[in-house]
Amino acid sequence: MKAVVFETFGGKLNIQDVKKPTPKSHGVVIRVKATGVCRSDWHGWMGHDDGISLPHVPGHEFAGVVESVGSDVKRFKAGDKVTVPFISACGRCSECSSGNHQVCGNQTQPGFTHWGSFAEYVEIDFGDVNLVHLPEEIDYVTAASLGCRFATSFRAVVDQGKVSAGQWVAVHGCGGVGLSAVMIASSIGANVIAVDISDDALALAEKLGADVVINAKNEKDVSATIKGLSSGGAHVSIDALGNPITCVNSVNSLRKRGKHVQVGLLLAEQSTPPIPMDAVVAHELEVIGSHGMQAYRYEAMFGMIAAKKLNPQALIGKIISLEDAPKALSEMDKYSQPGVTVVSFDEK
Repeated sequence: MKAVVFETFGGKLNIQDVKKPTPKSHGVVIRVKATGVCRSDWHGWMGHDDGISLPHVPGHEFAGVVESVGSDVKRFKAGDKVTVPFISACGRCSECSSGNHQVCGNQTQPGFTHWGSFAEYVEIDFGDVNLVHLPEEIDYVTAASLGCRFATSFRAVVDQGKVSAGQWVAVHGCGGVGLSAVMIASSIGANVIAVDISDDALALAEKLGADVVINAKNEKDVSATIKGLSSGGAHVSIDALGNPITCVNSVNSLRKRGKHVQVGLLLAEQSTPPIPMDAVVAHELEVIGSHGMQAYRYEAMFGMIAAKKLNPQALIGKIISLEDAPKALSEMDKYSQPGVTVVSFDEK
């Protein structure tokens, strides 16, 4: 099969012919139809994830068709149209037993713990736990855009932030995760403030439901501006980028007893931002992590899409071929057009 491979961290990304995977007894092999290009994959390529062994195939948000199943898989069969969370859970540990598959102690992650979806085929463990039947009305490109950024934002806004109508929600960073969070919070009825340094990204945030946009380059104190706009601070503030500046700005944007939700990855030298713990204690702030979403929660997200409350297609910025993927991934740390870039295997 064809796959994007790198053999050194930060080194050349090229397309190679590699061996097609076969499923374990509890696993499945999926023929990839589309896969998202995500900043998390860029971090992996750069060597910021110590779980990656070389050579490696990146890619972790995808949709496709079940190619083959292991003998123990009961809920899925060859030919099923599916997508998956980026975290594959074991379904048997204490975290999974409590319904928290997203923090499974035995988790695997395509594109990180094993070869991922920048390939014609990808293997997933524990298929009955981790696969999601894809509704016919959702195409593969849209489904791939859901897999990491949209689903992660859905859990951050709905399950972790518990956002409700009328609340003020600040979203710091308007990449794929942030734009998804803007759309989801707006659909719930929150008053959304979007923050970025790109006017193009902020313009798209407005189209997706942001009530107010702030270009951080033009502000001396982003947090103070948010507090002024929201009459005391955000009820929920989300760092969707993953940077010490946006993290601290998010915490400082909160009103008393507000919630900061950290979604963007803070890795390598950025992993220890100077969070103002004095304010956390004095104002009873909540600092909450959010890491993916369980397969069984996709039904709620699909329900909002079917009801036309969410339109994830609006987040898709560019569709490219597998041949274009190496360049797109290597440039993830640079400014690109707003929205989500998706590799389509039907794109020639």
